[in-house]
Formats: sequence, C-alpha cells, structure tokens
Amino acid sequence: MTPINRTLPLLSILLLAPLVALHAAEKPLTAWQHFVRTETWTEKWPDASGKVETRNVTAEVWTQAMQAALDAQGTPHIPAREQPYYLDGPLILKSGQKLSADPTAEIRLKPDSNTCMVRNEHVVTLNTKPVPADLPLDTDITIQGGIWTTLATAVASHGNERGQSSKESPVFGTHGVILLQNVRRVSVKNVTIRQSRPFGVHLANAHEFTVENIILEEQRRDGVHVNGPASDGVIRGVRGDSHDDNVALNAWEWKNYAPSYGPIERIVIEDVTGSPEGLPAANAIRLLPGVKRFDDGTTLDCPIRDITLRRITDIRHFKIHDQPNLELGRDNDFSAGLGTVKNLRLEDLVFHRPGKIELHAHTNGLSIHNVRVHHPITPDWHLLAIGPLSQTYKHGKSEDPARWTEIFSPDLDCTVRNLSVSGIRVRGSQIDLPIEQVVHVIELEPNPDYPKTTPKGGTGKGIWIR
Repeated sequence: MTPINRTLPLLSILLLAPLVALHAAEKPLTAWQHFVRTETWTEKWPDASGKVETRNVTAEVWTQAMQAALDAQGTPHIPAREQPYYLDGPLILKSGQKLSADPTAEIRLKPDSNTCMVRNEHVVTLNTKPVPADLPLDTDITIQGGIWTTLATAVASHGNERGQSSKESPVFGTHGVILLQNVRRVSVKNVTIRQSRPFGVHLANAHEFTVENIILEEQRRDGVHVNGPASDGVIRGVRGDSHDDNVALNAWEWKNYAPSYGPIERIVIEDVTGSPEGLPAANAIRLLPGVKRFDDGTTLDCPIRDITLRRITDIRHFKIHDQPNLELGRDNDFSAGLGTVKNLRLEDLVFHRPGKIELHAHTNGLSIHNVRVHHPITPDWHLLAIGPLSQTYKHGKSEDPARWTEIFSPDLDCTVRNLSVSGIRVRGSQIDLPIEQVVHVIELEPNPDYPKTTPKGGTGKGIWIR
C-alpha cells in the first residue's frame, strides 16, 4: 500500500496559519474608541442667504484613535457614518502602511489645527540646498478613499490656513491636506478634497507615485501640487472645481511654498477635467521650471522634461511661464534664470470654452496634437502664445501706482525649438486650423501711457526657431 503523504497538508496549514492569524488580528476602528475625545468649539458656515452663521459644535476627535490603529495594524479602515470624524493633527504613515476610508466617510480638520491631515513619517527640511541623492525615503504607502476637508468654507478658513507637517517645528514649505515628501512608490486614490485652503495632495521629492481619481469640491488652492525633485509619476482622473491650479508641477517654486527644488521628469497627467459651466474655478494646469539660487549663492537648475498631458477637457489655462513671488516681493524671490522645458507633449485636448497655452520658457521639443475646439473662435484667438507676458497686479484694486506690481517677467526672451502642431480643429471641421491661427509669437513693447493704462509692457520677445 502506498503510504499517505501527510507533509503537504501539514505544510499548507503552517503556511496559512500566519495569514489566518493576521486576518483574525485585524480589528475595526471602533476597537480604539477609548482614544477618542469629545470636545466643543464653534464653526462658521454660510446660511441659505450666504450670511455667516456661527454654530456650536460638539464632536469626536479621532486623531489618537486612528494613529493607534495605524501603529497597531498598519492598514486601518475608516468606515462610513453619519457624523464626520475630526482630526486635530496629521495621521502619520510609515513605510508599507495603508490608510483607507469609505468613499462617503468625511474627515474634517478641527478649527485652528493648521496642519496637514495625513503625511508620511520622515518629512525633512530641504529648502536650503539641493536634495541629497542618498536621502532615505519612505516607501510603499497608500491612502485611499474618504472626503477630506480643512473646513475652508465660503465664509471662514477656521484657522487652517496652511497644511504644515506638524504643529511644532513644521518642515518649511509643507502645505498639503495630504502631504507626501521624501517618498517612493506611494499612491493616493479615490479621494475627495473638499473646501480646503492647503493644496489637496502635496508631493515633493517624490518618485514612482500615482495620484488617481481625485475629486475637488470648492478647493481653495491647488488640487495636486508637485515640487521637485520628482520623477516617474502618474496623475490621473483629477476633476472638479479648484480656485487655483487643478494640477501643478513646480520644479522651481515660491520659497514660502517650497519643501525642496529640483527637476521634474517623466510624469504623465491624463484624464483631467475642469469644473462644470457656472462654477467659479481656475481650470488651470501649471508647469513651472526655473533656476533656484540658494542663500549661499549657489544655483540649481530646475527643468521640466519628458512630460505628457493627454485627454484633458475644459482646462482653460496651461501656464508655462516665469512668475516671480508676488507674496514676498518679486525682487526678494525670483528664478535666477528663465526655466527650461524639454519634450513636452499635449494631446487629446478638448475646449468647450476659450482656452490657451502660455509658454514663456526655453523649450526644446513641444508637441500639440489632436485638439478639439468646441467654441466660436475670433480672428485674434490663438491656442499657443510663445513669449513673455505683462500684467499689472493692483494689490486689492489700489489706485496708487506705486503699489502696483508686474506679475510676470516681461523683459526676458525665450527660445522655442522643435515645435510640432497638428490636428487643431474646430467643431465639425475635418481640416486643421492654419498654423498662423494656432500659434502667436509675442514681441512686447513698453507701454508709453503707463500708469494711465496697463499693463506696463516690456522689451522681451518669443523666438520660434522653425
């Protein structure tokens, strides 16, 4: 008789035992209910007429409970419920951890917390020099689901102006609802960002990342904001109303928003949709290259290269231009040279409302293909403008010209090489628009009537080497 082999069943049991134990060890979030605090505060909300209504709020603060669940299990889930969950500081994820939430679970930042809501463990101040190549990174972090809000309603920000990494000694320049800095192989998926003053998803020194299916609802700043260095990322399925850029790739950056600086390369941005007609929104995508000059006088080139934008609908403004810091003063913070763009591809764009691509950067390799224009065009309409801009910012409609500021860099020339344009068509036409209709090369002149009329103008020009 053939002997029975009992080794395989026993081996299977031994292999499955850790998995069964792990599954059995997973606990619901309510297992950490004893860490929840109940507190009372006031919030300001608009009433039906738009006036300020002050509400007394008594609610549960879940920061300690959720962090305890993260520390114990590494993969907690926030279930749906009628009441919102409040946080009074960030949830901190270590490498390999995952935080998920039901799509309808609303997580709010308690008034006057002034921090991000979720971040990775090792955030580091990196704004004073180039990022070291051997800097250790947090890896394999996932954030999925939930409605996240810092309570920036139409009438109040509730003291949550900045998405800082922490309340005490925050990392300089951090400014996200979800903050991921110094990371590799991270993902943020199926998240709603609602009524928030910081950037919805803020990444810096991020590599091999995915940001997917992000809904913006009355978002007061950028939806997805990436600072250099960054590489090998996908940003997909961003839609809704942002009052600033829906997506921004800022290799150079205004110093008060910069955790770090450096090249941004090999990024795909796809399936991005602007806000519905009638909703106030910027409907913009920004690419900001430049040259960072550090306090010791050294410089760092911050180019943007090998970027693809495709299947973009009703983003009306593609901003690829030089823009000094208006908040700190343009003479106090500006790029040390015009930025560079290499191998930028835009394809499958749809405009139901007038839109434009503004390019004021030294560029080698720009392809624009398959654009559908579903609005009437006028003789002075152009899709792509090459060259500097001039616009006057009047600081709250001030009538004093001494307080006015030039927004852009109107005296700098830019050169564009290897431009390819095809398939730019109006609705119902099978014929491409002529290149003269699509591309406009700018040559500025000083405005002799300034400040009686604005803008001030300048001496810069675009140079298209055909």
